[in-house]
Amino acid sequence: MQELMNTEIWNGTTLADVLTLEFLASLAGSVVGALALVLGGFIVASWARNRVIGLSRRYKRLDGTLFSFLGNILRYVILAFTALFVLNTFGIQTTSIVAVIGAAGLAIGLALQGTLSNVAAGVMIILFRPFKNGDFVEVAGQSGTVQEISLNFTELSSVGNVQVIIPNSQVWGNVIVNYSAYDTRRAEWVFGVSYDADLKKAETIIRDTIMADPRSRTDPAPFFQVNNLGDFSVDFLVRVWCASGDYFQYQADMKRAVKEALDAGGIDIPFPTRTMINAA
Repeated sequence: MQELMNTEIWNGTTLADVLTLEFLASLAGSVVGALALVLGGFIVASWARNRVIGLSRRYKRLDGTLFSFLGNILRYVILAFTALFVLNTFGIQTTSIVAVIGAAGLAIGLALQGTLSNVAAGVMIILFRPFKNGDFVEVAGQSGTVQEISLNFTELSSVGNVQVIIPNSQVWGNVIVNYSAYDTRRAEWVFGVSYDADLKKAETIIRDTIMADPRSRTDPAPFFQVNNLGDFSVDFLVRVWCASGDYFQYQADMKRAVKEALDAGGIDIPFPTRTMINAA
C-alpha cells in the first residue's frame, strides 16, 4: 500500500500528494481560476466584438461588413489568448503548443493555397471596398447586382435574377467595372436622318424630346451635334446625363420617344437600301 502511495503519477507528483488536502485545494483553485478565465474571456471577446461592430452602426458612412469582419477577428484573438492563460493556470508550458500550432498552420496553409487565396482576396475587397452590396458591377466576365461579399466568394444577382458565385481571387484579380459607383451617368445615342431632312428642325425635335424628360439633366451640359455623314444618313451624336439608377430605362425610353417625334415631325429615318440594275 505504501509503495502504491509513493508511485509518481504526473510531473513528480505522487498519489500520496494527490490525496492531500493541500493538493486538492490547489487543484480546485486552478479549476476555479480556469473557469473564471474562460468566462471572462468570452465576456471580453463578445464585448470587444460588439464595440467594433457598433462603430459602423453609430457612423453610417462606415462599412458594416468591414467592421463585422474586424470584430470577429478581435473576438478570436482574445479567445486564443484566453486558452493560453487557462493552460498556464494548470502549469502546462504553452511554448511548445504554440510551435506545434504554427507548424500545423503552415502545413494547412500549403494544402489550402487556393482557398486561402480567396480569403486573402476577400480581405482586400472588404478593406478597400471597390463595390458594396446593391451595386451593379461587371467582373470576371459576369455582371449583376452585388448580393453578398464574404471572405471566400462574392455573390451576384444577374439581370435575369440568376445567382452567380465568383471566387474572390477571380474578383480581385480582374478588372472591376462598377456602374453604381457614381450618382450620375452619361447616356449616349446616335440618331440618323435622311440627307433631304432639315437638319436644324431635326436637331430641335431631338433636343426638345429628350430634354422634356424629367430624368434629363442640364448639368453637365447636354451635347447635340452632327458627327457623321454616313452612307445612308446624317448622324446626330447625343449625350445627356441622368441618374445612375435611371440609366438603362432612360436610354431605352428616349430611343422610342425620339423615333416617334421624328415621325410626327416628318423627318425621315433612313435605312440601307439596295438598287438592282438589270444589265440585259
